Amino acid sequence: MKNDSIEIKKFNGEIETFNAEKLKTSLRRSKASESEIDEIVEQIMPTLYDGMPSKEIYKKAFSLLKKHNRTSASKYSLKRAILDLGPTGYPFEQLVSALLKHHGYSTQVGIIMQGECITHEVDVLAEKDGNTYTVECKFHADPKAVSNVKVPLYINSRFLDIQKCWNNDSKKASHLKQGWLVTNTRFSTDAIDYAKCVGLHLLSWDYPKNNGIKQNVDKFALYPITTLTTLTKNEKHLLIKYNVILTKELYKDSHLLDKIGISTLRKEKVLNEIKKLCDL
Repeated sequence: MKNDSIEIKKFNGEIETFNAEKLKTSLRRSKASESEIDEIVEQIMPTLYDGMPSKEIYKKAFSLLKKHNRTSASKYSLKRAILDLGPTGYPFEQLVSALLKHHGYSTQVGIIMQGECITHEVDVLAEKDGNTYTVECKFHADPKAVSNVKVPLYINSRFLDIQKCWNNDSKKASHLKQGWLVTNTRFSTDAIDYAKCVGLHLLSWDYPKNNGIKQNVDKFALYPITTLTTLTKNEKHLLIKYNVILTKELYKDSHLLDKIGISTLRKEKVLNEIKKLCDL
């Protein structure tokens, strides 16, 4: 069977014809060189088979890319790395908070706020230019998960309850302007349409177009430690327990690598990978 007629199974279960150019495009986003990309695709092509899961193609591409360019491999694995921040949503909330700080907001994570009817726990509270924003983070460990319209409906009702109480309080120095909803996967079309209608700001892996989580993480080099290829999965989880979420945080607090038993030689490799990844 020719490669141009091989059917592959996507993450969401849909079937599509394999497209080598699509694979090259995804590899280009990792900033790998054209020669590296061509070599990787050339090695993957003979291994393709009808019904092959796209997840398997990704694993092969990642493994080959890691041999050529660890920095590009880290960037290529970003979506998977964010999924690996789980099982709780707290590390993802920390990532979202860091992203907002790079956009000029001051932030607080895990805040209890009084609404007109009940109290609410808000994942991230952000403030900028005299306006305050409640940010709810919907973390999914399943890459196929989609936040449907029920999620923004619920989040917006919470926001309105908090907004009534906040903006009627003369002691508040800022105006509670807008609610945000952030997910690491994607939103359904109905969810996006509803959010636009009520003024709820949405942010997902690839929404808004060209300004989603991926573009923001790349722009500000806010790579989670789960992107690192020089650490094991267990070592990453140990660091998360120490509340280290971003590679830049680990570079600053590198003594934590000693604390989890990383040798001097490996520590140097980890820090070098961070330097190249974040252009430090």
